[in-house]
Amino acid sequence: MSSALIKNVTDATFEGEVLQSARPVLVDYWAVWCGPCKQISPLLDELAEDAAYKDRVVVAKMNVDENRLIPSKYGIRGIPTLMIFKDGQLAATKVGAVTKAQLTAFVDSKL
Repeated sequence: MSSALIKNVTDATFEGEVLQSARPVLVDYWAVWCGPCKQISPLLDELAEDAAYKDRVVVAKMNVDENRLIPSKYGIRGIPTLMIFKDGQLAATKVGAVTKAQLTAFVDSKL
């Protein structure tokens, strides 16, 4: 079960919730059938609920099977793909499953 602090974004809400966000946004591109996506999901929940991050970064998820426009626009070819958007711009990308240490290092590098 996903944390209540994680936003589910769609092609229709992406611009408003990600590109126009006042805070940096970490977007997880995922699919229901993706094993590595399920593996990192609890790590994203922990990050979203961590006091050190919850006021500094928004954690969002986008289902690539239900949303085709945005993943195509950003060239998503493999999942999970994590992207950090800051000030309306793509700031960093990481493809594949990550450990908690790799996830926090990736986020910390862009905050």
